[in-house]
Amino acid sequence: MNNKKYGHEKRNSGKTPEKYCDKGTRDSGQNGEEQSGIVIGRNAVSELLKSGRAIDKIYVRKGEREGSVTVLVAKAIERGIPVVESELSKLDFISGGANHQGIVAMASMKEYVSVDDILSIAKERGEKPLIVIADSIEDPHNLGALIRCAECAGAHGIIIPKRHAVGITPAVYKSSAGAIEYMAVAKVSNIATTIEYLKEKGLWIFACEAGGDPYYETDFNCPAAIILGSEGNGVGRLIKERSDFTVSIPMYGRVNSLNVSTAASVILCHAARMQRE
Repeated sequence: MNNKKYGHEKRNSGKTPEKYCDKGTRDSGQNGEEQSGIVIGRNAVSELLKSGRAIDKIYVRKGEREGSVTVLVAKAIERGIPVVESELSKLDFISGGANHQGIVAMASMKEYVSVDDILSIAKERGEKPLIVIADSIEDPHNLGALIRCAECAGAHGIIIPKRHAVGITPAVYKSSAGAIEYMAVAKVSNIATTIEYLKEKGLWIFACEAGGDPYYETDFNCPAAIILGSEGNGVGRLIKERSDFTVSIPMYGRVNSLNVSTAASVILCHAARMQRE
């Protein structure tokens, strides 16, 4: 159904039954990478320093005193953060083989928020909620890039599942190019029940999947949650069934799908523009 044609009806925004409410978690997860608080690469460390979050220490490659690393080291010293010169082999070990660009920070891990916290961010800004739901994305690079797209589009938060999906790992930090520092992330036990909760709070749910209405004919000028699925399986059947609308990006070439973060950039920027009209 094209909601631009039929319009949005007002949803009940009253108190939500507890059975629908997955408030999210504030723990740092069970994944060792998440608990470690490792932030890898120059852009990610730069944004970490800007955020003001607590940093235990920064490792830099021995003899690495050129370009942006010099600036980052100076900022760290100014804040009283220990800077440790290390051999390349140690940086490789700490970063798990990721491309660290000669710098790795050990920071307090990003705290997960609740779904209500994300809704509060939108309310505080005086904006219609724009929330991204990542359904079973397992590739950390895809999740990081998706977070970057969401932040650039002004989304108020992203919701990820506890199971069968990647959490906030160092690779996600790196792939987000620092955007994770400005994005609220809720980790929930059940995406389906969280969708029902968002509906009760007045949001409309849009699943991005093949066979839906063209995104450019869809009215996103409403409190919205946009679901993006994994490249392999897309949005799950049960999740799609609980959505209000299915939207698609028409494909005109020989390849029949886009990377999830590329699709997100197209739809989220379009939705953000419509919400601000």
